Amino acid sequence: MTTKETTGPFALSSPAPAGQSALWRRRLVVAGFGLIQWPWLLRSLRGGSKADKRRLLERLDLPDDALPNLGSWKADTVLLHHIVDTIELLRPKVVVELGAGATSLIAARALERNGGGHLVSFDQHEVFLEAMREWLAEYGLNVDFRHAPLEAGWVDWSPIWYALSGVPDEIDLLIIDGPPWATHPLVRGGAELLFPRIREGGTVLLDDANRPGERIVARRWRKNWPEFDFRLDPRGAKGTLIGQKRMAPTAP
Repeated sequence: MTTKETTGPFALSSPAPAGQSALWRRRLVVAGFGLIQWPWLLRSLRGGSKADKRRLLERLDLPDDALPNLGSWKADTVLLHHIVDTIELLRPKVVVELGAGATSLIAARALERNGGGHLVSFDQHEVFLEAMREWLAEYGLNVDFRHAPLEAGWVDWSPIWYALSGVPDEIDLLIIDGPPWATHPLVRGGAELLFPRIREGGTVLLDDANRPGERIVARRWRKNWPEFDFRLDPRGAKGTLIGQKRMAPTAP
């Protein structure tokens, strides 16, 4: 989770799964991917051009200081523009995001300007929730922020995953910007648990899609979820994977 304040190049630490053997396996996997993707980590320190950020804020009629800090482990302007594009196109009633921060501000503002809608935002760092509420309240925005700690025991993608509660039964737009890669390089693959809740015509946006771990996730999703059309937008330092759930064919 991120607020509007400056952050370092790495996300806050997250709980480790129980058991020393599991802990060391996770550390080895994270270290191996870290060696592979260090060039991406350097590029990700830049959150997008000033022109792209200015255009984003103008689209949403937000002041110049609404997004004072991007880059590092925050969303970049490419993802944020995709969020606005999708909300303008879909006019979603329900948006769910995994990993709160700049995405929350942009999604909430875009919803406000495009017919309303409900944004539910899950994050593992409870300490930031009140700061996020205060940040969005500066612009008269309200988001349903929910604490979702990381817990051990779910192993299809990684040893840990969010403890989610109160997830809406139907989702129009799913924004995946967490958990951080240092938890486990494939951890965001667990977001597929929510795919059955996505309405026909709904959209999935996965941040950091240029990274090696997310490329593996995308490859498996394409195989496991044929009812979705996935495409990669490689622009920016991070890249965005866009998945759209196809409409079921109508009876003749």
